[in-house]
Amino acid sequence: MLGRAEGIAMASIKRVKDLMELVGSWEGFDVVGVTTEDELKPDVNGLPAPRLVIELRPKPDATRRCSRCGEIVVEIHDATARRIRDLPMGEWDVWLVLPRARLRCPRCGPTVEAIPWLDRYQRMTKRLADRIARMAQMTSLTATAAWFRVSWDTVKQIDQRALATQLGPVDAQWDGLRVLAIDEFALHRGHRYATVIVDPTCKRVLWIARGRTEEALTAFFAQLGPARCARIEAVAVDMWAPYARAVRAHCAQAALVYDLFHVVAKYGHEVIDRVRVDETNRLARAAGPGPVRNARRVIKGVRWLLLRNRANLPTRADRIRLRELLAANRALFIVYVLKDDLKHLWAFRYRAAAYRFWRAWRRRALASQIPALKQFVVILERHLDGILSHCRYPLHTGILEGINNRIKVLKRIAYGFRDEAYFFLKIRAAFPGNS
Repeated sequence: MLGRAEGIAMASIKRVKDLMELVGSWEGFDVVGVTTEDELKPDVNGLPAPRLVIELRPKPDATRRCSRCGEIVVEIHDATARRIRDLPMGEWDVWLVLPRARLRCPRCGPTVEAIPWLDRYQRMTKRLADRIARMAQMTSLTATAAWFRVSWDTVKQIDQRALATQLGPVDAQWDGLRVLAIDEFALHRGHRYATVIVDPTCKRVLWIARGRTEEALTAFFAQLGPARCARIEAVAVDMWAPYARAVRAHCAQAALVYDLFHVVAKYGHEVIDRVRVDETNRLARAAGPGPVRNARRVIKGVRWLLLRNRANLPTRADRIRLRELLAANRALFIVYVLKDDLKHLWAFRYRAAAYRFWRAWRRRALASQIPALKQFVVILERHLDGILSHCRYPLHTGILEGINNRIKVLKRIAYGFRDEAYFFLKIRAAFPGNS
């Protein structure tokens, strides 16, 4: 007959086991023992990592199933003790010790038994892997690894597998595509880029490929297929020639749409910057005491004033400085005014009206006799059809600029991604679409 103290101790152990089963709920297994062990080495944060070790035993009436075909199997080949990581409880890391059988499946041969809460050949429960994956999508892999006391590589593998499952096949939702937007973003330093293709109707990233070449788009259109390519009505792009060639080669019926952002950015680089440098050099050659030197001082170092919209200048002093600059130099005044006027071309919804506006703007630009401005007119004339296409398809790649900013944040969080396939999965997951 047990003494009172022994009876109380056994009752306490039973309550602990019952609590473990209630909290853990390991389907098909009973808790037969709970022990603790102190980790000798500290975790990545320098803190102790005590372990709670829970011993499990298969339930007497549990059926065993093949992990490949799912059929019930009676004959056991052998059983091996496995040590499995589970969700932490409080400050304790939880480890499970259980026998995992290898079955003699009549259909599949020797194979491990299926355990509902454990994937094949994994040393971590599904719920712990799911929790790690969810945290990895909100913060860095390093922080996630430190929090759960696992390796960086383990977190990356879990997150990559979860993202691939979550996103599914890359072309799963491509059947309804009618319009596309294409742009590039900086992948690494040294002018290395990647191409991103987006469905602008729902802000969903469809495709990402290394490089900004015609071949980078060819792979996308090959995956899209001739039938779906034939349904594309319009594609918003910048004036990068390889993109235009790829679109014309695979979606000949689609209208190319050159958006405001890239045209104005190109105007800033090829006209405003060129005129500003030319005027600074001209005044430098004629430099001397008095007004000429003062005029040169007004021009020098004001690039950002000329490129920004007047309404976006932050202070009154900046607006005053801009007025002084434009008053001091006729050439800069002309290119600045024509830059603002050019933006109105994208406000039209009737092609004939837009074309009349373009003719008037073109006359003023050519009449200026400014070489950089005249060269830019020639460039715009070659792309005029795509600019006027905006009247029918008011698309723009502004959404892609927002995506590019988010990509920069992803790169900063991860301190750069060496695995491009994984990085591209992270980008697709960040922009799954809002419809």
